Amino acid sequence: MTKSLAPGDQAPNIAATAHNGQQVALADYIGQRVVVLYFYPRDNTAICTAEACAFRDAYEDFTQAGAVVIGVSGDSAASHQDFAQKQRLPFLLLSDSDGAIRKAFGVTNTLGLVPQRVTFVIDKQGVIRHVFSSLFSADKHVQEARQIVERLAKE
Repeated sequence: MTKSLAPGDQAPNIAATAHNGQQVALADYIGQRVVVLYFYPRDNTAICTAEACAFRDAYEDFTQAGAVVIGVSGDSAASHQDFAQKQRLPFLLLSDSDGAIRKAFGVTNTLGLVPQRVTFVIDKQGVIRHVFSSLFSADKHVQEARQIVERLAKE
């Protein structure tokens, strides 16, 4: 069984291609930005869309506090591209079709079926500072992440 990462753990240096073709690596943000990395089950489903739109609506708050938001699911880059365009998402979506990013962070499936909905807040040194997991409370992911990001901006 994969160990889920926790606050205080070093975030793994994952790398992937975003929906817009941009190569993204967590190492690119070390020393520069706080990263809000959120894992969600699927594009274009009710709760996942609500969560993505909540991150979209709070995006300016995150960027003003020095953070970048990145979404991750097993959907294809084409699905992400469609989802980002349809929902006007200003942040990057990474395709994790082989599950390598989920595995690196220890994000498993709920009841062995549905990918977990987990948000990690990673500080500028690459250390996980907060983890929030809730399959059905999409808005709470954004609220929790925003509180931590705002606190980190003051440190």
